[in-house]
Amino acid sequence: MTPDDALERGVAELALELPPKGRERLLQYVALLAKWNRTYNLTAVRDPLAMVQNHLLDSLAVLPHLPLDVSGRLADVGSGAGLPGIPLALARPRWHVALVESNQKKAAFLRQAAIELGLANVEVHEGRVEAWQAPIRFGVVISRAFTTLVEFVGACRHLVAQGGVLAAMKGRRPDAELLALPADVRCKAVLSLRVPFLAAERHLVLCELP
Repeated sequence: MTPDDALERGVAELALELPPKGRERLLQYVALLAKWNRTYNLTAVRDPLAMVQNHLLDSLAVLPHLPLDVSGRLADVGSGAGLPGIPLALARPRWHVALVESNQKKAAFLRQAAIELGLANVEVHEGRVEAWQAPIRFGVVISRAFTTLVEFVGACRHLVAQGGVLAAMKGRRPDAELLALPADVRCKAVLSLRVPFLAAERHLVLCELP
C-alpha cells in the first residue's frame, strides 16, 4: 500500500471531506516531514506510509468532534512536528491554527512547513505555552501526548475563549487523570476514536472551564 492509498482509504473510512487538493497537500506535508526528520529527528516514525497511518489519520480522526464553526480558532500546544495542528489546518483552511512549540528546531520546521505548504491560516509561536498571552483566545486548545490532563489544564487554560474547550488526545482512557482534574473543570466528553489502520486505543477528552 502506498501513502496515497492509505490516506485515501483512511479519509473515506473517517467520512471526512477535504478541500480541493487537500489530500495532495497532506502528502506534501508527509514528504516534508520525512525530509526534515533525517536531520532534525522530529518523530520516531520514519516511513512515509507509517506517518500517514500513525500521524495524519490519527490527527484527522478528531476532526468531527471539535466544536468549532467554519471560521474557528484552534491552538495546538506542544505541537512538535505539527501534529495535530498542520493536518487540521490543511483539512480546514478557514480555521485559524496556532502551533505552539518551545523547541527551537521543531519551531523552525513548523515555520518552514507553513511557508512551503502555503498555510496562510497558520501562525507559529516559539516558546513555553504557559508564558504566551495570545491577543485573541481560542475556541479549542488541543494537545497530542503533551502531558497529563492536570498539567495540560494548568498550562493552557488562559488560552481558552469563553465557551471553548481543552481537547486532549490520549491513548488509553485516562481515568486516573480525569479524577485528578480541578473541581472547576468539567469533563464534557471522553470519546473513543477508531483510527484507520491502527489497532491501538485512542481517546479524545473534551474539558470545559467556568
